[in-house]
Amino acid sequence: MRKIIISDTSCLIILSKIGELEILKKLYQTIITTSEIANEFGEELPIWIEILKVKDISKQQLLELQIDKGESSAIALALEIPHSKIILDDNKARKIANQLGVDFTGTIGIIVRAKLNGVIPSIKPCLEKIKETNFRISPELELIALKEAGE
Repeated sequence: MRKIIISDTSCLIILSKIGELEILKKLYQTIITTSEIANEFGEELPIWIEILKVKDISKQQLLELQIDKGESSAIALALEIPHSKIILDDNKARKIANQLGVDFTGTIGIIVRAKLNGVIPSIKPCLEKIKETNFRISPELELIALKEAGE
């Protein structure tokens, strides 16, 4: 069964900054996000990114007591959509998602998956471009990603 992918803002921003937003489309065809995340992104999203509203706003509001609106809306939406996976980069949001049993990955995980699925030939150029932005990658994470990608 194909996972439904919900993207948080950070993944959309960083992939857009490095000119690789299409990786998401090539990997998953349909990406879902929320209106809060679309607003945080600040630009018009591609038409292949579907924007959905969280039905149970009370869950989102409870999450907003701990993490930002975008991450809260993504986790609340994932709780409503069976077999979904969120792309989350924020550590606190990842811990909360884990506690709630929500499946997640990060932007670097998406790039590794793109390499393993033949969408990109190498993750090194992406990692180099990401390091030129304000997105932080620890040396340990970079080594793990390179190893997982077979580079």
